[in-house]
Amino acid sequence: MTSSPQRPVAHFVELARGIVPPMNPAGRPFVLAAAALTLVLRKVWRPLGVVGAVLTGWTAWFFREPKRVTPSRSGLAVAPADGTVSQVSEVVAPPELGLGDAPMLRVSVFLSVFDVHVQRVPASGEVLRKIYHPGKFLSADLDKASEENERNTVLLRTEDGHQLVVVQIAGLVARRIVCHIDEGDKVAAGATYGLIRFGSRVDTYVPIGSRVLVEPGQRTIGGETVIAELGG
Repeated sequence: MTSSPQRPVAHFVELARGIVPPMNPAGRPFVLAAAALTLVLRKVWRPLGVVGAVLTGWTAWFFREPKRVTPSRSGLAVAPADGTVSQVSEVVAPPELGLGDAPMLRVSVFLSVFDVHVQRVPASGEVLRKIYHPGKFLSADLDKASEENERNTVLLRTEDGHQLVVVQIAGLVARRIVCHIDEGDKVAAGATYGLIRFGSRVDTYVPIGSRVLVEPGQRTIGGETVIAELGG
């Protein structure tokens, strides 16, 4: 009995879907703009169309949103972003939240332009506060970027009663922070909640007494890498 000719094709398509990640909807306007520019360049001079096609492909790749498998055990905080841990430090929570001077542990993840730029919820729970704070566009790997740069701050209460803070910080190139969640929303660990366009940083604040499991220089996978066991 011979196999249907559609089966190898369907199998190839399924494999391709597993290798090529889908694109976040926020990237569609940019990809469409790049594609339109490609058509214009191709009419002006055909080799320029190749450059435009490469640009279009890179733009689609930049806004990729790969599927992730998030640990299901409670009491964990997972990385909100792909990138490199730049700092682990004991600091006060962002002042816009009004949480006082009690210190928290902050894990900072720096995203280069080559990293996946969607952000993911670090733990399941409820959004208590969401605050946008305008600011500067210093290089995101600088320590003072946490206080001085444009940012979007989210305060979460986890299902087991801990308070976490996750902050999207614009960088030297980034000029747009997108956040899809609002106060009162119930969110799931590992779910995509926003993105920062073109180079950035994401800070996660966990309670003192938590056990941080990552070190500066370590690579993180958003939604999968466990950055802390929550305590305090």
